[in-house]
Amino acid sequence: MESLIPVINRLQDVFNTVGADVIQLPQIVVVGTQSCGKSSVLENLVGRDFLPRGTGIVTRRPLVLQLIHITDLDDRPMIEPDDGTAPYNAEEWGKFLHTKAKIYTDFSEIRNEINSETERLSGVNKGIVSDPIHLKIYSPHVLTLTLVDMPGITKVAVGDQPEDIEFLIHDMVLKYIINPNSIILAVTAANTDFATSDSLKFSREADPDGRRTLAVITKLDLMDAGTDAFEVMTGRVIPVKLGIIGVINRSQLDIQKNKDIKDAIVDELTFLQKKYPTLANRNGTKHLAKTLNKMLMHHIRDCLPELKARVNILISQYQQLLASYGEPVEDEGQTLLQIITRFASDYCNTIEGTAKNIETTELCGGARVCYIFHETFTETLNSINPLKGLKTLDILTAIRNATGPRPALFVPEVSFELLSKRQIRRLEEPSLRCVELVHDEMQRIIQQCGTQEMLRFPKLHEKIVDVVTNLLRKRLPITNQMVENLVAIELAYINTKHPDFASDASVVDALLSQAHTYSDSLKSKLASGDHNDKRDSRRKPPSSIPDTVSEAVPSRPMSAGGNPPQPSSSDPSLVSKDVTVNSWDVGSFFKGGPRVDAPTPFHQRSPESTPAKVHPVNLLPDQPTQPATRKLTDRERRDVSVIEKLIKSYFLIVRKNIQDSVPKAIMNFLVNHVKDNIQSELVSQLYKSEAYATLLKESEEMSTRRREAAEMLQALQKASHVIGEIREMHVW
Repeated sequence: MESLIPVINRLQDVFNTVGADVIQLPQIVVVGTQSCGKSSVLENLVGRDFLPRGTGIVTRRPLVLQLIHITDLDDRPMIEPDDGTAPYNAEEWGKFLHTKAKIYTDFSEIRNEINSETERLSGVNKGIVSDPIHLKIYSPHVLTLTLVDMPGITKVAVGDQPEDIEFLIHDMVLKYIINPNSIILAVTAANTDFATSDSLKFSREADPDGRRTLAVITKLDLMDAGTDAFEVMTGRVIPVKLGIIGVINRSQLDIQKNKDIKDAIVDELTFLQKKYPTLANRNGTKHLAKTLNKMLMHHIRDCLPELKARVNILISQYQQLLASYGEPVEDEGQTLLQIITRFASDYCNTIEGTAKNIETTELCGGARVCYIFHETFTETLNSINPLKGLKTLDILTAIRNATGPRPALFVPEVSFELLSKRQIRRLEEPSLRCVELVHDEMQRIIQQCGTQEMLRFPKLHEKIVDVVTNLLRKRLPITNQMVENLVAIELAYINTKHPDFASDASVVDALLSQAHTYSDSLKSKLASGDHNDKRDSRRKPPSSIPDTVSEAVPSRPMSAGGNPPQPSSSDPSLVSKDVTVNSWDVGSFFKGGPRVDAPTPFHQRSPESTPAKVHPVNLLPDQPTQPATRKLTDRERRDVSVIEKLIKSYFLIVRKNIQDSVPKAIMNFLVNHVKDNIQSELVSQLYKSEAYATLLKESEEMSTRRREAAEMLQALQKASHVIGEIREMHVW
């Protein structure tokens, strides 16, 4: 059991060399308010004056104090005095971590060094810092202990202290006592109300069950006359599981008179036997030292199994970390080629979905490319309305423009091709956008394949990113050109004999057959009407001629827009008839068209009124326009319906072709080409002997990380060796 505390001290030495708190070692943390006597308790335990003393806040940095008991058989350092006297073996001495191997035999020098080191970081005007000072004291008069003296709890800032000094000290103290392997020594002055003790409040916050808290009552000799601490020390005011121990410190006058601590301990025992005879053997500095030593040993025994497991886990973690940082480069060419090959393999595996480290939070690599093809691109194409942007008036205008000067009985095929190509062109933009998305994902994969070795060599990583980026950039216009060609191929030839187009073509045939039937019946009615006119012409009055004209006009073939063709003055049927001015209103066919009276027939003109040269009369506006609103005829509705059905049917066929061919083109011209050529491109661009030194120059950060990891691994291995030296019989 006695060997446990030195083991912990050795472990502290091991981890102090690397400056890391990866292991929470057992230790005693002294907590109390400002000027409650914490430092005096520590000096009584050591038996020497070595801590800074004064009024106000004196301890401004945590002091990790290791008390090491030595015997006559132990090796003692040889001291050579500066005054030239004979060397001697030191009986008691101290050593600081920050001064390395320097030995202090004069405890006043230890006090001065503590002051100097405190002022070096926290200043000279009451400032505090959380960086600890490590001090070892070797003496045959101490029990082996490890204690941490914390700054006193205060509430009001003084000097250079920040306004939130209370919260800073609270966080600093809590950082040490929250460690489950620490024992809390809560110090409270006897001349204050024990129920208002800040140290007990802090300890309950970190140790609510009270299993790690020991209370110490100081200044028993300074209580008011007629009062005592009997009720407090027996635990009747506030019970403490590990107990309450009362001690008496030297007064400020005793310190000024350099009263020896040994004499103070004798006076303490005399006071306790006189004032508290029944409690004298359970209180005092000697009893406190023995209690702390025993508690610390038992606490170390309880923590040791978990400590072993923690050290072994950390050794494994740091071995893996050090391996990931890699070994120093010996063969530069081989190392460079291995990194290039590994990156190219990781890049291709990420696309294929066979990478070792597969993301579980989001899609990446080839899975994201697949999502772009079959989700994003497909949904975008499906959201395109085949007839978007096509108005009925646009369709009618296209039909009329395709017929030229002749009215058509059937829907012209040219208008269908014209309008279909217009809609097919709308597929080009989402197709090019699909290429861009896949290109961005291929660029994103580069960063995902950045291995630890690449981070180790920042120049090489930068060059690899540049080479792959340039390769992708060169393939982008080629892929875009191919996708544009796919759309151009569809525009080059409208295949109305496509198998999927047959069903819709049959519907069109049915509509056209209805048109044939309608046209034949109309012709028969016209023929019958002409025969009746010849038979009854002698019985009809002259006023019935305009009706005949108005009836004859619709009987002519309808134009694509549903309007009758304009009459010509050379038509004999019109010239020989007596037509009134209102019976032929040409301007009514077009919006805003002029109202032109019918010309006078030649047989009614006088010779004087006949001009020498007749100039043609423009009966139409410069650019005829359709009426703003008018009702469509049956023929117009039929033509529009036929065109819309044909356009929609053929557009869906082309969209299906584009949806299938664009991903194939992207895979062939971009994805697969990059996969097949990435390694050869990297080797040709980077594998050059003159570039080895530049590319394989390691970053300073990586060198520092490797060194720190190696030091920590070495410290953990030493700690494991130290713990392994303890036999089970020593522990139990």
